[in-house]
Amino acid sequence: MPNSTIPPLPGSGRRIGTRIVGRALTCAVFALAGLLFYISAQTAKGTSLRTDNTLLHLSDVIQQRSTQNQQDQAELSALQDRADALVKEQNRSPADTAQLDALQKAAGLQGLQGPGLTVTLNDAPPGATARIPGVPEPGVNDLVIHQQDIQAVVNALWRGGAEGIQVMDQRLIATSAVRCVGNTLLLQGRVYSPPYVIKAVGRTDGLRSAVDNDPTIRNYLQYVAAYGLGWKVQESGDLQLPGYAGTVDLHAATGG
Repeated sequence: MPNSTIPPLPGSGRRIGTRIVGRALTCAVFALAGLLFYISAQTAKGTSLRTDNTLLHLSDVIQQRSTQNQQDQAELSALQDRADALVKEQNRSPADTAQLDALQKAAGLQGLQGPGLTVTLNDAPPGATARIPGVPEPGVNDLVIHQQDIQAVVNALWRGGAEGIQVMDQRLIATSAVRCVGNTLLLQGRVYSPPYVIKAVGRTDGLRSAVDNDPTIRNYLQYVAAYGLGWKVQESGDLQLPGYAGTVDLHAATGG
């Protein structure tokens, strides 16, 4: 019997190919769905995906480090006091002692007392709206204290002749840097939330004049009037500032 082949039915090859491709796509979809479920489970680790645990953990770490830094600074301050006492016990001339005291005072390492100014800045109250007719409604950034606001006050006080400045509970020195991240202040390893209190010892008339005439502060006062940001200036005849209690060593990054 001669070999013969049965010709395919018209269109049958296209239908068979379509079924094969359809089955392959179905398998691929199920495989992809399974992979997505697996990735979701591994990512969630049994918790809600809507909870940003990474940010929560970072916030906890920052608070822990801030508390530890506070404890370390207290210990360092006690050690510095002990070291100062030991130095003074050495046989030094009164002139040497006076010179050392003057240098420590100028560097902010000793406490300071005298007349001065206290400036307090705060975020606007919750739900704040425009208080002046014709002023646009505020955005989020219009209602919070920014780094430039705190820095403007500090700079103005220095220009006004401040002998020493304290931000929150820390004395500023030449290497101090004011940094804001979100609505929190980072200062010398510590974290603070508003209201932010800045104290300066010096002639109150010079300090007040420098603050009143600073252009950045004047701009800030427009937001105080428009949206209710906090602003308070108090004069005092007797302010006490602590000496700087942190390390004065400079550290620089080096290549690996």
